Amino acid sequence: MNSELALAKEAAIEAGGVIMNYYKADYEISDKGYHNPVTTADHVADTRLKEILTEARPDYGWLSEETVDSEERLHKERVWVVDPLDGTKEFIEGIPQFVVSVALVEDAQPIVGVLYNPVSGETFTAAKGQGAFLNGEQIRCTAAENVGDMVILNSRSETRRGLWQPFEGTFGEQKAIGSVAYKLGLTAAGRADIFASLRPKNEWDICAGNCIISESGGKLIDLKGNRVSFNQEKTLIEPGLIAGEKHAVDQTFNILTKKNN
Repeated sequence: MNSELALAKEAAIEAGGVIMNYYKADYEISDKGYHNPVTTADHVADTRLKEILTEARPDYGWLSEETVDSEERLHKERVWVVDPLDGTKEFIEGIPQFVVSVALVEDAQPIVGVLYNPVSGETFTAAKGQGAFLNGEQIRCTAAENVGDMVILNSRSETRRGLWQPFEGTFGEQKAIGSVAYKLGLTAAGRADIFASLRPKNEWDICAGNCIISESGGKLIDLKGNRVSFNQEKTLIEPGLIAGEKHAVDQTFNILTKKNN
């Protein structure tokens, strides 16, 4: 497992270096869909990740936000699940809230997870049964006992759309920042009590972060209360997500689902 983690970390840092060649510089931007931009940096980082990871492990499957999907991965024992640049909108705006996300999945669960923020140098790592780390220091999920004292990380776009307005005053603080994966890393490191999203996410958004959350003593569930399975035919996870310290996740789940019923 250590060799797989080292490989994932090497690839993430290499891709991060590629991304920084474009940060606050000139590059092309196009739209994959409504409010879903993609840049030259996304594509070049994806290519570099695939080169490193698939050349080193040619028998593993591949699932990436920026690569055309193939059902071949569904028949592989192990699959790389990557987002070469999670937080593209923040990258475009020059906000340093984006990461390279690399995970390795076996039996529908992530066994390795790496998140790398190339601006701050923060490197979140985890391997199944070995704990979670931020720049080599072990991290743990923490949470305030009362919901009214909790800091919850949520989406900038969800906040702008007013989706979190019904929960104003429920939590101690709602903090909207970019990149789903980065929010998961920060929550695992105890910099917030909870991460939650009220909108669907894809496997590549959360796979590495899920591993890091789990190894930091927390858990991640969807808004139906279920654990998420990975390397699925349908990669979209609905209707939303909660992650963090286990008791805090349960409390937040009760609040969010009660409001939405």
